[in-house]
Amino acid sequence: MAKIEVYTSMLCGFCYRAKKLLEQKGAAFTEIDIMVHPSRRAEMVQRSGGRTSVPQIFIDGRHIGGCEDLYALEASKKLDSLLQPAG
Repeated sequence: MAKIEVYTSMLCGFCYRAKKLLEQKGAAFTEIDIMVHPSRRAEMVQRSGGRTSVPQIFIDGRHIGGCEDLYALEASKKLDSLLQPAG
């Protein structure tokens, strides 16, 4: 599987939905809770091109966007190919 990183915060409905979709796909991911690790917030903002909302999702280092972006990829049948290992 691809390397997936998800920046989240507690009690975030969009974070829950994004993680749920990834779990349904059988995709392992690293969750970075910016409430537990506040120093990682600046990293998230820098990596996402200035986005401050959560979740922010990265697949193999590529910024995917937030929950709605992830679901749009799924709806357009593009998510599965992104979740496959690179190379």
